[in-house]
Amino acid sequence: MEKFDLTVIGSGPGGYISAIRAAQMGMKVAVVERDKPGGVCLNWGCIPSKAILKCAEMYSHFLHSESYGITHKGLSFDYSEVIKKSRKASTSLNRGVEGLFKKNKITLISGTGRLTSKHGISVIGKESQDIESERILLATGSVPRTLPGLKIDGKIVMTSDEAIMHPEVPRSVVIIGGGYIGMEFAYVYNSFGSKVTIVEMEKQILPGADEEIAKEAKKIFTKQGMTILNETVYKSLKKTSGSATVTVESTVSGEQSTLKADMVLVSVGRRAIANAAPTSFAFYETGDSMGLEDVGVELDERGFIKTDEDYMTTCANIYAIGDVIGGPMLAHKASEEGVVAVERMKGMNSKVHYDSIPGCVYCQPEVAMIGLTEKQAKDRGHDVDIGKFPFRAAGKAVAVGETDGFVKMVFDSKTKELLGSHIIGHGATEMIAEIGVAKTLETTPYEIATTQHAHPTLSEAVMEAALDALGRVRNF
Repeated sequence: MEKFDLTVIGSGPGGYISAIRAAQMGMKVAVVERDKPGGVCLNWGCIPSKAILKCAEMYSHFLHSESYGITHKGLSFDYSEVIKKSRKASTSLNRGVEGLFKKNKITLISGTGRLTSKHGISVIGKESQDIESERILLATGSVPRTLPGLKIDGKIVMTSDEAIMHPEVPRSVVIIGGGYIGMEFAYVYNSFGSKVTIVEMEKQILPGADEEIAKEAKKIFTKQGMTILNETVYKSLKKTSGSATVTVESTVSGEQSTLKADMVLVSVGRRAIANAAPTSFAFYETGDSMGLEDVGVELDERGFIKTDEDYMTTCANIYAIGDVIGGPMLAHKASEEGVVAVERMKGMNSKVHYDSIPGCVYCQPEVAMIGLTEKQAKDRGHDVDIGKFPFRAAGKAVAVGETDGFVKMVFDSKTKELLGSHIIGHGATEMIAEIGVAKTLETTPYEIATTQHAHPTLSEAVMEAALDALGRVRNF
């Protein structure tokens, strides 16, 4: 029986980064993976979706190229080729992860891992084996949630798992859920000509985002041609030949209505792969189990694995990180938790700063956020200074024709601490990193405002928003 210092179950961004950090610290490390290295992010989520989104953005630009003085004839697209491009991106990064494992002398074991004791794992695969590990780290991720009575068939009714591989653009689609994933698919399908209707139960799309940002997003996406129904819930679905009729209900008036579409995309969040494996995900079999209950690993009332500040579960020597323990279901959050978990195993006092985890939405215009919203800051008792700057007043944005949106920054009015920032606009997901560094360094609006930003750049809007918080905005 082969023995390891640390065995990681799951090779997504949480799992493979954890393994690399452990190897860097001198541990003998194994990773157990039942599918392709990279997990959901590289194979079914972050990476292929961004490749598809880029294609949608390019097609949308060509549709409106006359505003740039560029004309064309016979513009068309082949969506099956778009999907193929996304798969190539995933395959390239799969190989990259395998290369990183070899570089760091990490053993990759193919198969399904099941806990047999606090030190034991049974791996079931083409060549089943038992391994012994001083510590075990669970990084098994999450899968899409569904709704009662909704059967995912992969043809008409889909989750993001099926849609990411579907080679056709529907003539019409109803998207149940207006969060990050729902809005990204809405942008893709709308860009390629679908009639898109979004059904969201909350008062705003992008629940959890700053209210002003969500309001601006709805205005822009409605202008792009989407229909957005807020404070509306799914009630039932009836499939006919090649289409579906969805019954929805307003939570305000109680009035019901029906929506007919060729596709229904269910995008109502994700749930942890924490024990009995879900049936909606192609790589998990009904009734499959990781054996958590056999070794005393407990779940909370929402189905997430319980952990302490060291990310240790209720079974000594077994740890968990990422989607499987709850919190923001983001790849970079899982990676950071994995690094911190491994470093704490070695006695370091590392910590994840959860108030500084950025969130990004990759439709166009992009949305990015970090820290507290204005409402959250006020609810926590802060008196706030707000700085805002619209991209329509930024020279680079006007020059390149990307004037939608704005930068918003939230500061404590007494201490001048940067509490949060929220951006909607072209390049938002790149600009948020500057603000992340500023927040880590406990920067005030003075430092941001006096940092020279190259002209013309979109990032000047960040500087101008900081100036606005000081009452000194220059270009608006």
